[in-house]
Parts: sequence; structure tokens; C-alpha cells
Amino acid sequence: MERLQKILSKAGVASRREAEKLIIAGRVTVNGTVAKLGDQAEESDTIAVDGTVIGKAEEKLYFLLNKPRGYLCTVKDDRGRKTVLELLSDIKEYIYPVGRLDYNTTGLLLLTNDGEFMNGLLHPSREVHKTYAAKVKGIPDNGKLKTLRQGVMLEDGITAPAEVRLIERGTKETEDGRLLDWSTVQLTIHEGRNRQVRRMMSAVGHDVLALKRTAFAGLNLQGVGVGKYRELTKEEVTRLRSLYE
Repeated sequence: MERLQKILSKAGVASRREAEKLIIAGRVTVNGTVAKLGDQAEESDTIAVDGTVIGKAEEKLYFLLNKPRGYLCTVKDDRGRKTVLELLSDIKEYIYPVGRLDYNTTGLLLLTNDGEFMNGLLHPSREVHKTYAAKVKGIPDNGKLKTLRQGVMLEDGITAPAEVRLIERGTKETEDGRLLDWSTVQLTIHEGRNRQVRRMMSAVGHDVLALKRTAFAGLNLQGVGVGKYRELTKEEVTRLRSLYE
């Protein structure tokens, strides 16, 4: 037996919170009887919303992809550009990305057909941590690293404190013979603003040359080559669910 709102959510009818509202409004029946909040049911019961019987919950799928450059994090692109789903073409079920990485950003991306799972991990209140390696122009000094850690003022407000450290530095020769200093900065953030890491680095004077997400919610890319994917284990899914349930 499961709570009715959980069954409705698993079947893709609505989030648990919205399902509770449907139940309170008297719009849900179980085997012909109007349900009450707190009721439990079996998935084999006849459950209806506004008189329409809901379908059975589809099997939930969870994948971790090592995204290459040049792929869109979308299900379909009207302009014919490549999408991440082309990298999982042997998966016949309908799945979609959990959040987005920019077209030229690489690294860890989750995909699923579980809307509750996706919304839970992406909700700002959960503060799910994401780690990026940003190769940037120049070498930020300690003052700039401190600014990144404490919060950077962007056009949509100051960013939350971040974990930041300089992990690599070097010099390369450009095509016109000039020497260019570069460095790699590791940032761990929990916000999900559009192009946030790129904007944070630009705000302190270091434009991003390459960006890779190396970790998400405790998951990493170990054993997953570029353009490859693996299915999450049951233990990993359970742990990720614990972050928002």
C-alpha cells in the first residue's frame, strides 16, 4: 500500500503536492469512492481523476551521461542540431535531461523519465551541489578567489557562497606567437542560474575557455567515457531521492 498522492505522482499525473490538492478537492476516486487525504491504495486499484482512470506507472529509468561539446540538453531541436538523446539512442523509452548544460559545456548530466525525481533535485530549496572545472584566461589572485567564495554580484543578484579552489595553471602560445596564461578553477555551487559559472568567472575578469561539470549531488564521471552513459544503481537513486523526500 502507498499513499495515494505518491501513486498519482509516480503515474505522472501531478507532483505530490499538486496531487494532494486534487485529493482535497474531491477530484480523486479509488474504486469508485471519493478519496480523502491520507488514504492509501494499491497501484492495481482503479484510481481516477475527474472520472478519468489513470494509467499504471511506467518503469522509472535513471541514467548518467558524460556529455561532449556540441550537444543540446533538450529532447528535440527545431533547427536540427544534435541533442543529448542521440547519445542514448538505444533507449526506447521517453527520457529527458535533469536540468541543462550549455551547448559547449561538457560533463555530468542525468536523464530520466521520473518527473518527481527531476523536480526534486532541481528545486532551489534542496541546494543540490554541482562541481565544475572551469579553464579560464589568466590566473585569478587570492582576492578574486575570495570574491567567488563569498558571492559575486551578477545582473540577477549576488550569488550564494561557493567552494572555490585553483587546481591548475599554465601558459600557452597563441597562433600569433603571444603567450597566454591560463588556469583551471574548481567551483562547487548549489544554485542553478543560467550560465552561472561562466558569468561568475567573467565578473571577476577571467573568461571561460572550457567548462566541465565533474560532479552532481555526489555522483561523478568515474568509468564513464566522453559520450558514454551508464544506468544509476538502485542505491544511487535511493540516496538522490533522500535529498528531497
